[in-house]
Amino acid sequence: MINYEVTVFTGNLALASTFNNVYITLVGTDGESKRIDLTSWKPSFFRGQVSHFIVSCPKSLGKLVMIKLDKQKRFLQDSWYPAKVEVKSPKNKTYHFPIYHWITDSEVYCFREGTALRIFDDSNSHLGGCSRQQELKQRQKVFCWDVYAQGIPHCIKGNSIQSLPYDVHFSLTKTAEMKYTAVTGLVELELIEMAELKKNWTHIDDISHLLCAHRTQVTDFVHKHWKEDSLFGYQFLNGVNPMLIRCCKALPKNFPVTGDMVSLHGRGSLADEMMKGNIFLCDYKLLDGVQPNTINKKKQYLMAPLILLQKTPDNKLMPIAIQLKQKPAKDNPIFLPTDSEYDWLMAKIFVRSADFNFYEVSVHLLRTHLLAEVFTVSLLCNLPMVHPLYKLLMPHTRYTLQINVLARQLLISKTGVLTRYAASGGKGIITILQKSLSSLTYSSLCIPDDIAERGLKDVPNFYYRDDGLKLWEIIFRFVKEILTSYYKTDAEVQKDSELQKWIQDIYEHGFLSQASTGIPQKFSTVDEMVKFVTMVIFTCSAQHSAVNSGQYDFGAWMPNSPVTLQLPPPTKKGKASEKSMIDTFPNIQTTVHGMAVMWLLSKQSSDSIFLGQYPEEHFTEEVPCQKIKDFQVELKRLSAEIKARNSVLDLPYTYLDPDVTENSVSI
Repeated sequence: MINYEVTVFTGNLALASTFNNVYITLVGTDGESKRIDLTSWKPSFFRGQVSHFIVSCPKSLGKLVMIKLDKQKRFLQDSWYPAKVEVKSPKNKTYHFPIYHWITDSEVYCFREGTALRIFDDSNSHLGGCSRQQELKQRQKVFCWDVYAQGIPHCIKGNSIQSLPYDVHFSLTKTAEMKYTAVTGLVELELIEMAELKKNWTHIDDISHLLCAHRTQVTDFVHKHWKEDSLFGYQFLNGVNPMLIRCCKALPKNFPVTGDMVSLHGRGSLADEMMKGNIFLCDYKLLDGVQPNTINKKKQYLMAPLILLQKTPDNKLMPIAIQLKQKPAKDNPIFLPTDSEYDWLMAKIFVRSADFNFYEVSVHLLRTHLLAEVFTVSLLCNLPMVHPLYKLLMPHTRYTLQINVLARQLLISKTGVLTRYAASGGKGIITILQKSLSSLTYSSLCIPDDIAERGLKDVPNFYYRDDGLKLWEIIFRFVKEILTSYYKTDAEVQKDSELQKWIQDIYEHGFLSQASTGIPQKFSTVDEMVKFVTMVIFTCSAQHSAVNSGQYDFGAWMPNSPVTLQLPPPTKKGKASEKSMIDTFPNIQTTVHGMAVMWLLSKQSSDSIFLGQYPEEHFTEEVPCQKIKDFQVELKRLSAEIKARNSVLDLPYTYLDPDVTENSVSI
């Protein structure tokens, strides 16, 4: 008899154990073994356990290409999470079979040997009766496209967590911690007694009490400096929305700022400063025409402002003019730093409120969450487990589908928190998503192209750019080294039908077949593929961290980031006061719920997996495994550089430190 040593690794997850009967069949190029009951010895498939068996065959099976696993009910049907199986042949060759899949029923599941194979390399796909096509057909039955609203990216079909396949559910740890945070967030922040107070604030010091329960270095800094122009300008570079600011070489016609109006820092005229590249523009035109919300039967206000900023001789970014509406008019004055304290402060507050609604929906929800969902669903529908791109991208899909179902249920549904409490809530959210998608470009998703197009290469103290470009380059090298070990020529990319279907579905379902986006409809070259995959990983990890992780830091002090405003902006100068400012702020209930959402969205779970960490061993070959180690070394080096820089900054920028950047959109 020929003996094969079989080692089964049960995952170290809650409820991963099984007490059912487990069966295995080994499939090779020269035949397959009998179906063997691995529990005939003793039950041994407990959480985190490594179990060893001998499978005997009358003759050699040849090269092992597949295993079949199934489990049959013994007392009660349970769920089992096998991580991987290793089989050592009589010739001492070890075959690796990555699984990482919940088996919840009595069906037979096929798992291919771990060597990554493109479709045209896969001569053994038919063996064992489990082809690539059959695997994908099974997945396509459970991972289906759906339309949440017209004009926005398509999503996974399923309106509840229970409707999602078990493989994409949160872990028990993640579920418990997120429920706890959601339920106790107001308690932790000591806001529970204020959550239903529909009264207005009466004094700015009353708002300060909200920060008592949970303060960070950044919340304290923002609370102390929120009125200052330097912090206002800083946030366009290193706050939660670094995606709007651009160099201004010519003023928009609807923003009639003149050189005589503005007080510049240093010598020179406005025209001179624009020529030197020292003038910058933030234009929220996408918010123009968005229907503002009604909260507690009271109309809210959402502006579409334009802001002009100057890079000063001491390398700060300072606002020099603000217009709160897109159309110039007598009742739409251009506010200046030389105006009265509260005229200028109120103009900045309306900008900060507009920024919250813009970034939360367009920059955060659309450009990270919804796109990550598209990348994930297309991956699961079109790439079998053995495909190299599946192995490369699967870690960057963790928890994304469930977190997005929750976002649709709890944030943007008719009863969602943003719908109830944000100025853009209700119809406004969908309008912003639609307008954002129609104007989105591929280049804006690729940070080197985006920074160049916005003219921001030389802006000082732009840490999002500095850290982001370094991260992009590290990810790019990693992706290139992995993928070029499988794709040697452009022709190989072109003839990989599974790869082409993946990008085709992304173009169709994610970008609604809009050629104006510049998103590729197909891959013609290795370079095209490498760049796009780099963008996918960067979006799901670094970009999401940059626009998500600082929400509580910059938004906990409500005056710096009001989720809505209750009164219209001043139409004349000289009318604003501290009282009118406080009356304009959202009421206590709205403030508290907005703060709780930012707390929830900023809180990582204890089972977070960070960039470069690969606890699931999808790759088994020497080359990709070594490239992963090299990738980890580069990320560790960058993390050390970022920490060293931050140690001398008054306001550290931590959001792109690989040590705190999650692998996927999971919160």
